[in-house]
Amino acid sequence: MNVSWLLAWRNLWRHSRRTWLTVGAMVFSNVLLVFLISLQLGSYQMMIDNSLAAFSGHIQVQHKDYLDDKKIYQVVPGVAGLAARVRETLGVDTVAARAEAFALASSEERSFGILLTGVQPQREPLVSTFPGLLSEGRYLEEDGAEEIVVGAVLAQNLKVGPGDELTFLGSGRDGSFAAAIATVIGILETGIEEIDRGIAQVPLAWFQQLFTMADAGHSVVVRLPALEEVEGAVVRLEAMLADQPELTVLDWDALQPGLRQAIASDMASAWFMYGVLLLLVAFSVLNTQLMSVLERTREFGVMLALGMRPGRLARLVGMETLLLAGLGLLLGVLLGALLTWYLSHTGFTYPGMEEMAAKFNLPGRMYPRISFLSLLSGPLLVFLGAMLAALYPALRLLRLQPVAAMRAA
Repeated sequence: MNVSWLLAWRNLWRHSRRTWLTVGAMVFSNVLLVFLISLQLGSYQMMIDNSLAAFSGHIQVQHKDYLDDKKIYQVVPGVAGLAARVRETLGVDTVAARAEAFALASSEERSFGILLTGVQPQREPLVSTFPGLLSEGRYLEEDGAEEIVVGAVLAQNLKVGPGDELTFLGSGRDGSFAAAIATVIGILETGIEEIDRGIAQVPLAWFQQLFTMADAGHSVVVRLPALEEVEGAVVRLEAMLADQPELTVLDWDALQPGLRQAIASDMASAWFMYGVLLLLVAFSVLNTQLMSVLERTREFGVMLALGMRPGRLARLVGMETLLLAGLGLLLGVLLGALLTWYLSHTGFTYPGMEEMAAKFNLPGRMYPRISFLSLLSGPLLVFLGAMLAALYPALRLLRLQPVAAMRAA
């Protein structure tokens, strides 16, 4: 067996240039796959983190029916006190209470329907990046102040700016008529037109007074240091709320189901491109091994005439391919891991990315995410493709006739 492996290794280097070109193609493909898959996983992580940091948080505590039917009376009692309990239970400070209601916002010239959100001015910046996206004015500061910050598109539609007043009409929790006037103190510009068209935030205490909410709200928002902590946090919160069956704990997947669907769609399109790369590598290996078999046809004929079985020759070609693919796998994974490890610490960016990210209060660099999936999935598929590509040259040897092979030019 050792002699067979030694023979296979020596056969590979009969034409060292061709072997190195094939190994080089495999190494390049493996490095590229390791880096791209790691970068892809890192970008998904960043997309999830940015989406959750923008508004929804990693976890929310709500009334069990509120997610599917946003009625103002489906509330979380004592929402600010519950938020304090959540902070104590999870040991994190990034927890805030909110309340929401649909209202009609009117300026001197126009009226538009909006989703008015009551937030805790001191705590909202801990769970959301929106307070850092002010294009004009300032953010909310006092709990009971009759102040409001609105989205840039909504401000443009209503033709208002900092210092102008807006009138609100809505329905309170008890069905009463809710009406008030608030002063615009800031303009939020998230860069997403749909959000900027409808976002409006006021202090939670004033919201509760306006909509006769007493001390109730609609959600407790939790932002965690890492996505991996969500599952454990959900279990602890469910245990804490065991005596309040009307409340439910929702993780980010339930709050933003479209995120996972978008990631799955992007992953499918990416693997289609990776498949094209795998085919190119497989054809490269096929060409190398087929040329090797054709060049040694007379040699194989002599070996068959001396009593060697065709199956052993086919196995020899398979061993050569195994060594070739194994060398490409080893070098590719090693170089790909080193490159990805370096970029996972320094970050990856392209011209204009940092300026664009700063505009939306987002990280200016992407960080590849190293995992067993990113390190081995692509290279193992390249390895498998190379081995499959060697089947055809090996099968040719099974049908090789000694006399005809020795007459080959």
